[in-house]
Amino acid sequence: MASSARKRRKRRSADYRPPTTRREAREAAAPESPRPARTPPRRRGKADRPPSPWGSFPLVELTILVGLVLLVVGFFMGNTRGIVMLVAGISLGSLAALELTLREHFYGYRSHTTLLAGVVGVFVLGLGFVLAWPQLVKVGGGAGAFLVSFYLFRQAFKRRSGGLGWR
Repeated sequence: MASSARKRRKRRSADYRPPTTRREAREAAAPESPRPARTPPRRRGKADRPPSPWGSFPLVELTILVGLVLLVVGFFMGNTRGIVMLVAGISLGSLAALELTLREHFYGYRSHTTLLAGVVGVFVLGLGFVLAWPQLVKVGGGAGAFLVSFYLFRQAFKRRSGGLGWR
């Protein structure tokens, strides 16, 4: 192929600087549009987390630690006292996680709608077991409680977070 048949590459101007980020590359390649670019959602830092009612004391973390210790000791103990320790460890860990979940949800920090609605549904199922409801009533009551509480928790989160979508 002759040198005259080859295409010559255009030379860049002296003030050209290659884009350093994807956003800059998109802005350089895209024509000017009348619509402003959408800004990405801001990531919240540790300072934006909801404050504890008891201040800086790490009560939730200590409760989870005690629950884990009870779980491990109860697992290796093995008799009736071990079973009680297992149940106490599971209960303490669950209560600490539920407290943190409620605080984050109602502060508008993160949506924990499904988890909280599941807790309500399991509570209704347990109530039906204790009160010896028929099986169909237990399942229907648990499912109904889940659906109603899901809707209510979702609306509460929307109000607290400023109407933002799923997070």
